[in-house]
Amino acid sequence: MAHSIEITPTDHRIRQVIEDEMARLHFNTNKSANQIFEERVKNMENSSIKSTTIFKVNVALRESNPDAYTPKVISIGPYHNKIPQLGSMEKYKMLYLQRFLKRKNEIDVKSCISEIEKLKDEALKCYDDNLDSDIVVKFSQMLLLDGCFIVEFIRERCGRKPREEDEIINREWMMLQVCRDMLLLENQLPYFVLTVLHEMTKYPTEPNLIKMVKSTFDDRFPNKYPEIIDGIAPQQPDHLLHVLHMLSRPSKMQNNTSETTNGSTRKECCNKSFLGKFIQKEMPDEVSGWECCQIPSATELYEAGVNFKKIGALGEDIKDKTTLFDIEFKHGLFEIPCFAVEDTLEPFLRNMIAYEQHSSRLHLKYYTDYGWIMSQLIVSHKDVNLLRQNGIIFNEIGDDKQVATIFNKLTQGVTTSIDFYCSEECSKIIQHCENPWNQMMAKLRHNYFQSPWAGASTVAAIVLLLLTVTQTVLSLISALK
Repeated sequence: MAHSIEITPTDHRIRQVIEDEMARLHFNTNKSANQIFEERVKNMENSSIKSTTIFKVNVALRESNPDAYTPKVISIGPYHNKIPQLGSMEKYKMLYLQRFLKRKNEIDVKSCISEIEKLKDEALKCYDDNLDSDIVVKFSQMLLLDGCFIVEFIRERCGRKPREEDEIINREWMMLQVCRDMLLLENQLPYFVLTVLHEMTKYPTEPNLIKMVKSTFDDRFPNKYPEIIDGIAPQQPDHLLHVLHMLSRPSKMQNNTSETTNGSTRKECCNKSFLGKFIQKEMPDEVSGWECCQIPSATELYEAGVNFKKIGALGEDIKDKTTLFDIEFKHGLFEIPCFAVEDTLEPFLRNMIAYEQHSSRLHLKYYTDYGWIMSQLIVSHKDVNLLRQNGIIFNEIGDDKQVATIFNKLTQGVTTSIDFYCSEECSKIIQHCENPWNQMMAKLRHNYFQSPWAGASTVAAIVLLLLTVTQTVLSLISALK
């Protein structure tokens, strides 16, 4: 082939451009501070900040588990482009590019690069500004190589590879790791780049890209079989992670086009006590969201007479439309969708939450709210054990303490949501806990029935007391006769 893409060896990240700029400002003594400032902000616009859609995860979120935001086998986009351990996947990218070019005779590397060059400036705006200069120079090549990999990998997972060819990635472990890495916030390409590449080689009978993305990641997000609606949203997706976010919403909000919820019920029951501790913090009137909606743990709720019931199923039941967010509390029964805790769950939830935290376009933050309520329910391994016994949690990593740690740290560094989608259910839980009878039962269970031996001793004492009272009454009756 006449044209090829040069792949240079990865090396350490450099900041020479920043250092040169700092040196220039330091030694340029002929200009005033005002002149230097005016030059620096001359070409800056607020729109450049608003256009960013592929974010670097901030330190507050990253520090609790950096690995959850870092690719393990493949780099997509510029942020992790120079990690040496990911260099071995370059040959797979080239093979997928070769397959991409074979789909139509009239395209080659030159024509593809020409199309990508038209998108380069817009694509650069989707990333943070401090990209290395050498990455910017080869940005179009990177977009083509990584973009063709994504499009062809998705086609391959959907059975759309050429019939005469084998799967390029045919090992299960590698496929799972690639799927994991493709859903990391820092490992994204602008969706419009993927759309252009897909349209360049799309067959007439091929589904649209969103449908193939859904099919590829069916087992990676909460909706078992989410509905695909034509014109899925009034806005173009930012990237693959955004597509899955658009497909994920609570069932009760499927037909709700409003992006705000009524949070009036959240402030009515702040500063309440349960089992000797405050359930909620006293908050000013202007603050809403789950910042003032803290609930007891699963074990504490069980001690208060709350029963837990799983809804949904993990099997491939096409009639099951349950989503991860369909949490409901009614008459002392807490219904929670079941889910499996496996290796990819935490990275997926964390990156969805990180995207919600960074994006100004997402007003309803379902994953953030879900992460918060689960971190309240799961405080220790006892809570995990209780939910597991009720069929809500399927622990595939083996250790209940490890599961508890995952949810304990899930919302560290996360800011509050203004419109908490589960506020009504939290209010019902608080009202249940406020009930004097439930309070009394909770204290009784907490103080006297924490273990089988303590419960047996308590029951024995009660029986002994009743026998004593009965004997006393019978003695009095006998004496009166």
